[in-house]
Amino acid sequence: MTAVAPGRTQIVPPAERRLSNRTPLEQTIRNTLTMAYRGIVKIRRTPEQLVDVTVQPIIFTLMFAYLFGGAIAGNVESYLPLLIPGILVQTVITTSVVTGTQLREDMDKGVFDRFRSLPIARISPLSGALLADTIRYAIATTLTFVMGYVIGYHPAGGIGSVALAGLLVIACSWAISWIFAFFGVIARTAGSVQGISMLVLFPLTFLSNAYVPVDTLPDWLRWFANANPISHLVTAVRELANNGALTGDVWISLLGAAIIVIVFAPLTVRAYMRRA
Repeated sequence: MTAVAPGRTQIVPPAERRLSNRTPLEQTIRNTLTMAYRGIVKIRRTPEQLVDVTVQPIIFTLMFAYLFGGAIAGNVESYLPLLIPGILVQTVITTSVVTGTQLREDMDKGVFDRFRSLPIARISPLSGALLADTIRYAIATTLTFVMGYVIGYHPAGGIGSVALAGLLVIACSWAISWIFAFFGVIARTAGSVQGISMLVLFPLTFLSNAYVPVDTLPDWLRWFANANPISHLVTAVRELANNGALTGDVWISLLGAAIIVIVFAPLTVRAYMRRA
């Protein structure tokens, strides 16, 4: 047995060290929560970044309700059960684009280079940032329902079903934000992230059943709207909020969200480690 002088640290030979490039799940969760707290601090210190989730739900709800309510449903009150779930899904999912743009901005500033050098889980800087953005989704969800209630929307499903509908939208939007996080890592500028993301989102959100009944659409467009994953999410939210019904569209939406995370989370982390 080798004696070690007091006050000195014994050096373990490399061959005897137990090294691993895998991070325990407990540490991954802890690192993710720490990075999420960093995101919350950023929101608190720069509250102007919440403008989109506070102003957009109000403007969109008022604009679409009073522009299209009479033409589509005969009056605004009859249109609201169709409109509010659609506005909710469109607003929250559009808000998730900001995740990719802010991620690109942080990487351009060199913040993530420092994170990459720390002994933390590789996924935590990304998953933490995305977790913090769920606060934005919650704000947009709350304001959409509140604005709808102010102008006459009273969901028959009750407060419990409305809360479940909100949680479903937040969970699916968090999953979709991994796609935009991937764009944020591989794109060169924050502006290009926003451009690419909107190019993907606008056809999906507007060519769906979010604002109009699909039976009013041409046959080819009706087929696309019925197959559109956004339509399944909107239908799930409508059935929950308006009828308190847990339909198959809920499980389809959750399954789609899980598939997105399984596919894009590893792709984003790999691209991040390569580009950072």
